[in-house]
Amino acid sequence: VKITKALSNHPPSPLSSKPTSIISQALTGKMILAPLTRGGNLPFRRLCADFGMETSLSEMIYARSLLRGDSVEQARLRRAPNEQTFGVQIATNGVEEGRKAIQEAVLAGADFVDLNCGCPIFEATRRGLGSSLLRYPDKLGALVKGMVDGSEIPVTVKIRLGCEVDSINCSEVARSLREAGAAAITIHGRTAQQGYSKPADWDLIKQVVNEGKEEGRYNVPVIGNGDILTHYEARRRMKESGVDSCMVGRGALTKPWIFKEFNENQCWLPDLQERIAIYRTLAIHMKDHFGDDEMGRKKSWNFLPWHFEFFARYTPYPEETFSAQSNERPLIQNRIAVPDDISPLESLMSNRCKDSHNLIAAALWESDSNADAFSKLNKIAEGSEFLQILVRGNDPSGEDEVLTNLPKGKAGKWEKRRGRNPGPKRTDEEIAAIRAKRAEKKAMILAEGEFWPPSQESRDYIRLKKVEAIKNSDRNTSNK
Repeated sequence: VKITKALSNHPPSPLSSKPTSIISQALTGKMILAPLTRGGNLPFRRLCADFGMETSLSEMIYARSLLRGDSVEQARLRRAPNEQTFGVQIATNGVEEGRKAIQEAVLAGADFVDLNCGCPIFEATRRGLGSSLLRYPDKLGALVKGMVDGSEIPVTVKIRLGCEVDSINCSEVARSLREAGAAAITIHGRTAQQGYSKPADWDLIKQVVNEGKEEGRYNVPVIGNGDILTHYEARRRMKESGVDSCMVGRGALTKPWIFKEFNENQCWLPDLQERIAIYRTLAIHMKDHFGDDEMGRKKSWNFLPWHFEFFARYTPYPEETFSAQSNERPLIQNRIAVPDDISPLESLMSNRCKDSHNLIAAALWESDSNADAFSKLNKIAEGSEFLQILVRGNDPSGEDEVLTNLPKGKAGKWEKRRGRNPGPKRTDEEIAAIRAKRAEKKAMILAEGEFWPPSQESRDYIRLKKVEAIKNSDRNTSNK
């Protein structure tokens, strides 16, 4: 696969001195990379830009930590050399704090700043940041107006439909943001409470677009976000809802070449060797960014193996076969079914175990070429170490890796999120009865010669053993 070199002869041209109308053009008719905690690292954004991504945002940056000199937050200000239009997303609830953070973004070369009003995690909302700002549209409007008045670059805002299902107020929030002077509004079609439990509601996004047209006083682009995995879903969503652009998150994490598909308006279905070349390019970008030494490898390991949690989900969805199905249900909501007749290498690359991801990342990091990477991964797929991973599955560490972009301090708990009703807690007797029932089920399954826990990994193991049996049978036949 041919990938454009990231160190382009045409460096990004800053837009900080240009009026809001210019940045509006940069946010119209585009597929935009969402601000992704952990996933939106610079090497990954560089990979997306290799495939034609034109507009991107940094990981969310806590303004207060940034202004205190936090080195991690300051590192998130950096842009890749091939990012054409780059925005820095900040989390703040104060005008002065927001203005100072914008100044830092300007010094770092950002083209625009985006205010996060969508983050649902408790550690953000308890500080009055993220999605909690949606509860008070007037106060949010005053915050945005203060930031806009004190900024030399455009200020955009990313919101959700609301905080809770019973308090959807995206129309009111969008109206307040238009009046405050926001350069663009991105709407994630879910509430903060919903997470990814239901498909994004693009009808409500459409409603906000139509209301903006009816008001007619402000020409503010609206960007739609939620459940986009293919270029044809993106085009259809844009056409039906009337949004100016679409934003993609999990779709890009699964297939960074989605920008190429969108720009060319056609599917690209890379084979396994081509995908491995793409994944190795990400490893190379990480070496360039973090360093090709032991310290660079240690820093890269916060990201590179993690990306295979999404790369492993890749499933080809040709338009002629799946376009009609995508009208009924977003393809990204499909359950991933791994075929039985795949090769050991395909089994490795689609495996969801973290231990497998570490093996893949190590092979890519240490390979000298795409061919060498393909050879190393083939050996891993047919080796005993991967076989053991298939047998035992993940080794649970008990660590919550979801809350990865938090201010320093005690980690938050998902069950503390506002708006969530966890229901009555079980008694000790009920818990003991449930555990006894599970133990009985486990003993019965193990007695029958099956695996525990029953999982995709155990099915992969059985399939691999069948492949080995066929190979051994072929060898015995040839020896006779």
